[in-house]
Amino acid sequence: MTPLPVLVLLPIMGGGLAWLAECIWPQTTTSSPSRNASWWVMTATLIVETLLLAMVTFHHPTIQAGPWLEHFSMPWIPSMGIAVRLDMDYLSLSLIWLSLILCFLCVCLATRQVTVNPGTFYFLFLTTLTGIIGTFLATDLFLFFFFWELMLVPMFILIVVWGHEDRQHAALKFFMFTQGSGLVMLLSILGLVIAHDRETGVLTFDYFTLAQTHLSPTLSMLLMVGFFIAFAVKLPIIPIHVWLPDAHTQAPTAASVLLAGILLKTGGYGMIRFNFMLFPDAAMHFAPIAMGLGVVGILYGAWMSCAQEDIKRLIAYSSISHMGFVVLGIFTGSHMGMQGAIIQMLAHGVSTGALFLVAGVIQDQLHTRDMHLIDGLWEATPRLSATGLFFAVASLGMPGLGNFAGEFLVLLAAWYVSPITATLTTVGLILAAIYALRMVNRIFLAASREDLPPLKDLPAKQMAVFACVMIFLIVLGLYPQPFMTFSAPSPIPVMAMSNQGDILP
Repeated sequence: MTPLPVLVLLPIMGGGLAWLAECIWPQTTTSSPSRNASWWVMTATLIVETLLLAMVTFHHPTIQAGPWLEHFSMPWIPSMGIAVRLDMDYLSLSLIWLSLILCFLCVCLATRQVTVNPGTFYFLFLTTLTGIIGTFLATDLFLFFFFWELMLVPMFILIVVWGHEDRQHAALKFFMFTQGSGLVMLLSILGLVIAHDRETGVLTFDYFTLAQTHLSPTLSMLLMVGFFIAFAVKLPIIPIHVWLPDAHTQAPTAASVLLAGILLKTGGYGMIRFNFMLFPDAAMHFAPIAMGLGVVGILYGAWMSCAQEDIKRLIAYSSISHMGFVVLGIFTGSHMGMQGAIIQMLAHGVSTGALFLVAGVIQDQLHTRDMHLIDGLWEATPRLSATGLFFAVASLGMPGLGNFAGEFLVLLAAWYVSPITATLTTVGLILAAIYALRMVNRIFLAASREDLPPLKDLPAKQMAVFACVMIFLIVLGLYPQPFMTFSAPSPIPVMAMSNQGDILP
């Protein structure tokens, strides 16, 4: 029996139990968060989910070119050709591992601070995780759309209920942009299904069957652009990025980590899995536009980060810049560029998620995100400051850390396609150093303010959690080859294209 359905359903079921645990053992204002029953249910759910994923991972120890590791299929709406079909390859496996790592970070460092309806919070948090895992596994296009939309509602509620001062406006903007772009993707799905039905007389939403559909160049381009818009909004790409800074800034810490660390990666995953698999020729014709948008995102996001005084808003704009590398790498049309984009997604998910956690700790203690009011924390909180320094340096692309490995591969792949594009992209790296070091100097290394309230440094247990993430980024930066092999999509869409963008032998 394949474990894929359990992987998808376990988080939402565990979230329901956490919600029920709160109803049975409600948390009082005097009770310790560490003794919150719903928190323990959520933690147990994630532990079981991790053990199940580990079983799937080590059940397939030999990495070969293009295997699909697990498969599950059962009829859902047979008259419409819709099935519950789930398939896992190494790309989806690596992104699910990233999701669980970040969820554990939230569990250990962010969710215990939730004191208002914690069981409801955990249920929505784990429901979002179900939508994310389902998105990475679904190979029926209707099911994929179902999980794509499932992510939005719980995240909307997390922002609007547990967010900060302007949470309603930020949540509404997030929902309208992502929901609207999802409907555009639905139109493309229906167009592809109808085109296949007219060609073969078979009505199906099966991903692999639809990949064989013969489309005219015009129709293929139109359908591909519909998918691209949905993924570009989620990634996001300039100019449809305007929801992201507000959503990241106003969301509670755990939701910010989910948004930056995982939800943005569903956009990159979609571009790899759908744009290049279903519409390879159209994707290559569209590549110059997409690469241009990626470069604009890199430069614009980095420039805007340099102008921010709100620490969470700075990290949010830096995410736009880093995701530009993902778009650029994917649309180079090369194996190297694809590998760089995937490494960048993994490294960015961990480093930016950790930065949001550090920002959350600072906001919880000082009740502000304004860097002008957070001067000189190193003397009072050396462990927290050292942690923030490490992840800020990782974010700017320091050699030896994971972000550099991804960015270097993307730049090298872009150079083969367009030296001018690669040269412009390096300007974004210079700006990244400026905004990252500016943040470090302002928050941690400046002279301590006399009017700062008493601060608590990170306890040893939380430092141990952060240390594990630091080790991961160091290993990813110093020895990325296993991750490049382990996370390769199957089949790799770019390998089936013309040799124009094929860099590696």
